[in-house]
Amino acid sequence: MKPVQVLNSEQLSITLTRLCHQLIERHGDFSQSAIIGLQPRGVFLAERIVEKLIELTGLPRLRYGNLDITFHRDDFRRKASPILPSTTDIDFQIEELDVILIDDVLYTGRSIRAGMDAMLAFGRPRRVELLVLIDRRFSRHLPVQADYIGRTVDSITSERVSVQWKSSDGQDQVILHPASPEQ
Repeated sequence: MKPVQVLNSEQLSITLTRLCHQLIERHGDFSQSAIIGLQPRGVFLAERIVEKLIELTGLPRLRYGNLDITFHRDDFRRKASPILPSTTDIDFQIEELDVILIDDVLYTGRSIRAGMDAMLAFGRPRRVELLVLIDRRFSRHLPVQADYIGRTVDSITSERVSVQWKSSDGQDQVILHPASPEQ
């Protein structure tokens, strides 16, 4: 079986715009909100969302940061090779703010749980919401649910979803890769 393109560049752009309009409906001027992208791949989505929100709202800037979850993951000690952490860049307190966590793919829910644990080092938010580009809804290990979803992809565990960004991968698209024959 061949890889299947779930979203092409144009569809991805339309999806990002829709997600931004949903955020604007709920957060208005974002004066009580913060956006946090989860390292590593959620940061690409978060940067695009922030860029589009600034374009749509005309706001000069938004509270935005990147959060490394490496040492908050429940599997980091199980890796055969040493893991390299990413950077955390949050220059504000999240105390009493509405925080929008952003990740590219919601799969088992473990990365989101790790993100919530890591986020608490920066204060206690009033509310936490989750925005994901792709929701693989039948694969949860933890009871995690997104508030904003770009596209739902029903896939089996052995399949893989990859989100590609022009800035890092050469083009914007989402691909569903089939299970390898040996699985």
